Parts: sequence; structure tokens; C-alpha cells
Amino acid sequence: MFLKRILTLLSFLTILSIGCGGKSDSDTKKDKNDSVNSKKSSETPKNKDAIKGEIKADGSSTVLLIAQAVASEYSKSNPNVKISVGRSGTGGGFKKFAAGEIDITNASRPIKAEEKALCLKNNIEYFEFQVAWDGLSVVINKENTWAKNMTVSQLKAIWDKDSKVENWSDVDPTWPKEKIKLFGAGTDSGTFDFFTEVINGKAGLSRTNYQPTEDDNVTVNGVAKDKYALGYFGLAYYEENKEKLGVVSVAKKEGDKFISPNEVTVMDKTYSPLSRPLYVYVKKSSLKRPEVQDFMTFFLRRNDLISQAKYIKMDSLMQNDEQEKLAKAIKDSGN
Repeated sequence: MFLKRILTLLSFLTILSIGCGGKSDSDTKKDKNDSVNSKKSSETPKNKDAIKGEIKADGSSTVLLIAQAVASEYSKSNPNVKISVGRSGTGGGFKKFAAGEIDITNASRPIKAEEKALCLKNNIEYFEFQVAWDGLSVVINKENTWAKNMTVSQLKAIWDKDSKVENWSDVDPTWPKEKIKLFGAGTDSGTFDFFTEVINGKAGLSRTNYQPTEDDNVTVNGVAKDKYALGYFGLAYYEENKEKLGVVSVAKKEGDKFISPNEVTVMDKTYSPLSRPLYVYVKKSSLKRPEVQDFMTFFLRRNDLISQAKYIKMDSLMQNDEQEKLAKAIKDSGN
């Protein structure tokens, strides 16, 4: 009888507990899930329309492919930021930059002393960021079988300011006695400055009787259509058109190994002397604006887009250094 009363009492207390709010395991789990869902629903999702504005960029035709790839990807999640990217060449871009016409200039070489002076004169303060690596490719027609390997001295013989070379046989008597049709970067291009400096010994020191252009597609088409043509531009344009063109392997001096340009040889600097860093320059006053800050942060994070544009991305250590530099620049710009 006593045992029966105890069991009855325990049953009564259990019912009372449930009636007053006691919960089963399934009820507890459900409440936890409801709590999480409630928290999620109270969070404000990222508003794609929050960032608005316009960003103007110009400059290097070499860096153009990178800038366009980054701008296109950024615009997908930031439709209210209008980004224009021009191709005036590195020198042309710095002129617009120093005049205050653009926010960002892309450059395939560091800023020159006279360009710094012009920026200073016009009260244009700026920050420099490296975004990638590149190697210049010397390209030939697919049917060219004699000039697949060339030394720097042979390239200098062709491109030097006082060059007497007209035919391929003037470079090597075993080569065809056919006129070389030359294509290259325009004089406002950082590619022109870099190529002439490392090949001819001084930036801007070049023969003038060639087809200059800021549009590398002109060189692609010109060399692809002429068996005896020769040209040069950034490695990305060769990679993009390798089915149409041949590429020259370069030796720094006679007796050295001939090296072809690719990601490995550019990064380990064995493709010498035609490997180089690529830059963007941003006005300090522009970096005060949220859309420029956000775009540049995106730019320096998306190393994958560098590869997509067929350029050579920086290693993670260098990338982190540039990101830290940007964070400090944003702070220094007054934000």
C-alpha cells in the first residue's frame, strides 16, 4: 500500500512539472533551433545597394586585363558602383592622374621622377600598390623557325636607336634576307620604357621606324599575319594568343641558357631581364571614399583574378604585405 502511494505521488509530480512548463528533449532542441533562426532573421543581410559612386581608372594596357577582370567581378556584387577603365598607356595614365582626372592609374613600371614632381605641383598625393608580376614576351610568326632563340644583344641590335638592322640576315647571316616588320609599344607605354631600358640600356632609347601602338591586339594581328614580323608585349597577351603566335626564348648573354617566359621563370627571375612587377596608384583623396576603399580591398584580395587574366599572382606573403599597406593607407587618408 505504501509503495502504491509513492508511485501515485511521483506520477502526479511529473504531470504537474509538464503542466507548469517542463520540456522534453525534443522541445528543448526545437527551442534552440527557433532561437538560432530568430537571430538569423534579425541580422541585416549585406545590402548590395549600400555602396554607390563612380571610380575612374586609366593607364597601362598591360595591367588593363587585370583591372577589367577585377572591375567586372566587383560590379556583380556592387551594381551601383560605376567603374571605367581606360588604356592610355602608363605614361598617359600618369598624366591624367597628375591632372586629377582619375582616381586610379595602372602602371607597368614605377612612377618616374618627373611624374612625381607633376603630382606634387598639383597637390596630388598617392599610394602605390603592387598587384602582380609579368614577363614581357618577344613574339614571332608561327612560321618563323630561325629566331626561336635570341640573346639580349641580338634584340638590342634590332631595337637600338641607331640600329642599322633592316633584314633578319643583318642579325645573323644564316637567317633569311627578308625585311623585319617591327611592332611594339607606344612611347607613352610603361612596356616601352621597360623594354627599352633592359634591352637597349636606357628607357625610351629606341628606333622609331616600327609600328607603335597602345593596343596590343594590333601587335598580335600584325605579327600573326606576317612571317617576317617581330613584336613585344606583356606575357598575358601571348598566353591569350599562343595559338596564333610563336614566342622567343631569351638568353641574357651569349652562352647562357635560352629561357621562355612563363609563370615559373618569371617568379624565379630566370627569365631575365624581361620580368617585372605591375602596379596600381591610388589618389589619397580618392581613398577617402567608401567605394574606392571597398574596390581596392577587393582588388588586393582577389589573387585568383590575377591568374584568370593570365598574369602571375604574388605569393601570399607579398599579398598580405600589400593588404596591410592598404589598411594603413585608408587610415592615413583620414578614415
